[in-house]
Amino acid sequence: MSNSFETARTRAANNANAEDAAAWRWFSDLVEDGRLRWCKAAAGWLVSVDNRHLATESNFYEAIRVAKARATVGCAKTPAAVQECRGD
Repeated sequence: MSNSFETARTRAANNANAEDAAAWRWFSDLVEDGRLRWCKAAAGWLVSVDNRHLATESNFYEAIRVAKARATVGCAKTPAAVQECRGD
């Protein structure tokens, strides 16, 4: 039983690390392209992509993750939107 617990724990840690890496790659790519903006306000961290507000969260990291999730969902709706989001 301990072995399966450790395996599940390792798998969860690896998944979390992959998600973190993907979020920060997304972040750095958009910052480099000048498409991502953020600021600290009374309501929390506001994050926008291409001048479209995507997230307001109390924690910066969570605001970036929420913005990425919302931007990704928006990009996955149609093949044309996927190409537009990738810049094809």
